[in-house]
Amino acid sequence: LAMKYLQYVLYPLCFGFSVYSLLYNHHKSWWSWLIGSAVGCVYTFGFIMMTPQLFINYKLKSVAHLPWRAMVYKFLNTIIDDLFAFVIKMPTLHKLSVFRDDLIFIIYLYQRWNYRVDRKRANEYGLVAKDMEDEQGDTPTVQDEPAANKTE
Repeated sequence: LAMKYLQYVLYPLCFGFSVYSLLYNHHKSWWSWLIGSAVGCVYTFGFIMMTPQLFINYKLKSVAHLPWRAMVYKFLNTIIDDLFAFVIKMPTLHKLSVFRDDLIFIIYLYQRWNYRVDRKRANEYGLVAKDMEDEQGDTPTVQDEPAANKTE
């Protein structure tokens, strides 16, 4: 759903960028224009592919399905990309694509802060983390059946 709405906006922008580049920028050949336009479309598609997780977090109002290991990986990837974007000479379009990753990561961090982990919700493996008042302490426990399949 999120990808569908973003495609309606970003694909025409990608096409508009290609036409603008053809009319107002200097290219060595048609081939260089085609490669530059294709790169712009790939960066646009990459941005669209990063957004479904944001939409899932927003709809569920939870980030329980987003583990910290994935967040650490995203953080390290973002920092390294930013470092290379400043140090190495690269095209402006690639530098902009690096900063779109930063935008997505900042929204992830905001969602992690805003939507706390719901410890009463069963995850995809049927695990439920009980409250601190539980007699077993604060360790996660396993139910006999997943919460969605229980019949009484």
